[in-house]
Amino acid sequence: MTLPRERQRPFDPPDELKTLPALGRMTYPDGHNGWLVTGYAAARAILAHPGFSNLPQHEHQPIAQRGKLVKALGERDIPRPKGMFLRMDAPDHTRFRRLLTGQFTVRRMKDLEPRIAEIVSSCLDALAASKPADLVSAFALPVPSLVICELLGVPYEDRGRFQADARVLLNLESEPEALVTAFGAMFGYFAELVARKRADPGDDLLSGLVLGGELEDEELVGVAALLLIAGHETTANMLGLGTFALLTNPAQLALMRDDPSVVDNAVEELLRYLTIIHLGPVRTALEDVMIDGITISAGESVTFSLPAANRDPSRFSAPDELDFTRSASGHLTFGHGIHQCLGQQLARIEMRIGYPALLRRFPGLRLAVPASEVPMRSEMTIYGVHRLPVTW
Repeated sequence: MTLPRERQRPFDPPDELKTLPALGRMTYPDGHNGWLVTGYAAARAILAHPGFSNLPQHEHQPIAQRGKLVKALGERDIPRPKGMFLRMDAPDHTRFRRLLTGQFTVRRMKDLEPRIAEIVSSCLDALAASKPADLVSAFALPVPSLVICELLGVPYEDRGRFQADARVLLNLESEPEALVTAFGAMFGYFAELVARKRADPGDDLLSGLVLGGELEDEELVGVAALLLIAGHETTANMLGLGTFALLTNPAQLALMRDDPSVVDNAVEELLRYLTIIHLGPVRTALEDVMIDGITISAGESVTFSLPAANRDPSRFSAPDELDFTRSASGHLTFGHGIHQCLGQQLARIEMRIGYPALLRRFPGLRLAVPASEVPMRSEMTIYGVHRLPVTW
């Protein structure tokens, strides 16, 4: 089988995934067989197993063979600077992770809460002045964009230079030429920014990395681009899609709005229920590995469906229900193992502040169009809504 992508309902994984085994064969476009993981236990085991590489399969092949394999696997062999540590193995991944872990501790993220609350309040003021409004452009996108720009030291007025490129890079239907152009534009921008930080450093994360002297310029460019894309695209789509889910689940909306004690749990449940990383990640077996009595052979690709894993009934009871009273801890939305999302605490705080503030400021918030007319991001690697027309 090939990986199902089409969702029959906006908040649920494709129905076909429910009929598949927890770990089963997956056929790539050329007929090459790999593995598709839909079960929670199998996904967690593989993500934590040292016998799997975070590099895509074609990067384990000689250069001369890569082009053919990339096309066969449906992967995208696009340029990536040295600092894009998302697709690295140890020891390279370990080096970058060590440098950045201290920047994203729970304590440091909590220190940002007052400033995040100010940003949320400012965006809500702007939203109030634009009735009716697109919640994505007026609130869901500006909040995390402002936060990550301030944290990294990226001028927010430059957002037009990177947000459009990010959309191209995350679009599964982008042509190779468009991907190369977008990468070139984004890396060019961050090369300029790194040069400015060297000449005039500030009190921000990127300046700190520049002054630390452990990374060369190309590595700094890659780190900055990765953190910026991950830091605003993921949370923006959670805020947009999560609000859509709340507006269609009034009982859960009321809990989020009226009961502060439920907010932390509600955020975890929304992360589980929505699982915006709807394609991937991908791993490559470095050796023969047995998972649940099944042998994955060295060199084989393994593709995950995290939305399916987070709806596994053997792990979460009534998994297709949005239920803020359940414990959703242990969900795989941020991944698992050594590659678990570095910025997950920042994302949680933005949602814990953003959702209740939005719902309390606009108690009459509602969709301005029928739910069926909300445009979904089905063609993107990060799922969500393109727009969310609302009124109050």
